Amino acid sequence: MKLAGAAAVTAALAPATRASASADTTWHTWIDGPSTPGMTSFDNAMLDFMKARGITSGSLAVTTGGRLVKASGYTLNSTQTPPVGQRVGPTTLFRIASISKSVTATAVSRLAQEGRLNLDTPIDQLIDLTSSAGHIVDSRLDQVTVRRVLHHLGGWGDPLVTGFDPMFADVQIAGGQSNLPVTQRQIIKYRSGWGLDNDPGTFAYSNYGYMLLGRVIEAVTGLAYANYVQQAVLAPMGITRMRIGQSAASLPMPTESPYQTTLPLTTTVLNPSGTDVPWPYGGFNLENMDSHGGWLASAVDLVRFGSIFDGNTSVLNPGSVSATFARQDTPLDGDGYYYGYGWFIRSTNGAGVGYNAWHNGSLPGTWTWLVRCYNGRSWSALFNRRDESSDGSGNYNAIDSALWNAADAVTQWPTNDLYPQYF
Repeated sequence: MKLAGAAAVTAALAPATRASASADTTWHTWIDGPSTPGMTSFDNAMLDFMKARGITSGSLAVTTGGRLVKASGYTLNSTQTPPVGQRVGPTTLFRIASISKSVTATAVSRLAQEGRLNLDTPIDQLIDLTSSAGHIVDSRLDQVTVRRVLHHLGGWGDPLVTGFDPMFADVQIAGGQSNLPVTQRQIIKYRSGWGLDNDPGTFAYSNYGYMLLGRVIEAVTGLAYANYVQQAVLAPMGITRMRIGQSAASLPMPTESPYQTTLPLTTTVLNPSGTDVPWPYGGFNLENMDSHGGWLASAVDLVRFGSIFDGNTSVLNPGSVSATFARQDTPLDGDGYYYGYGWFIRSTNGAGVGYNAWHNGSLPGTWTWLVRCYNGRSWSALFNRRDESSDGSGNYNAIDSALWNAADAVTQWPTNDLYPQYF
């Protein structure tokens, strides 16, 4: 059972321009990571995907039966020497964009498991959702529970339908360039100034809703969002590299991939200077997106995070894992999937017992994919570029079927475990 179809609801809003063709480019390639005999189908899938789209940095991690059996970094360059300091390895950090929602939902589930948070509590009882004028605009907010926000049932409209996402409307919220940057509190006050787009219980993918969940975590724990996630979700799994990214080009982590885009320069939203910057480095405020799109991770970090759901870990017990993937009142999409707690989920419908779960992430300069398969396998693929064409001609969703086909081509899976090399 293939998973394609999720990306249409997770793309971030940004002006689009046609991506430049790279079909005639001669690419020189480097693969870094432990040798993995019998897994060349995955290398071929990654390199073919990257060459066809001019992607210069990618990373892949694959697990089976709870073991890490593939961890590779991929570097492409049009010259015979890779750019200095930009050769990608298994622990290279990438912005993971909306896969951050899976991380946030896990933190919320942990609080519920501990009895510190009732998921049926309206979020306006936990955080201030009054408008700038100091009042509640929509009485339906008392129906917007934490559980509904986890499922994207909070009533805020899908930006791809409404044409507006408050997480990408900094200048509008600030009231002009001279008042930048904006804070999360300003975003909440601004968006609270008008009513919900839909009745609570209506599915509409919402970056804003997951930003609010980050504030719920802070209200319940008294800790900064990232600090709680690192302490309660990541550290128990031995994950120490993941952190919230920074927007400015001058502030990357030492092991972070650079980001590329074919979009034209845009005016920075990080300060009032009016400076033109590349979209990945100031076209949006990544720090404000912390709980819906702000995390950095390596591919090995993400499959390790995904192993929380393999069984009874110190992070989530079996009941919490089951609740994460339960359908509850989430409607099926026309393509046959639904949204659980931070994951898209589709029944395997005869292909095996259980379900496939996934999330992707999309920002200018970022395309990411995390998959958990019904058969006990998982993989994560991270790239430093996405399709910016107005018609989607780059078809970045093709990585989904490419990796499924790569898995199908493996005739004998490795029996070793690479996890001890990284955790």
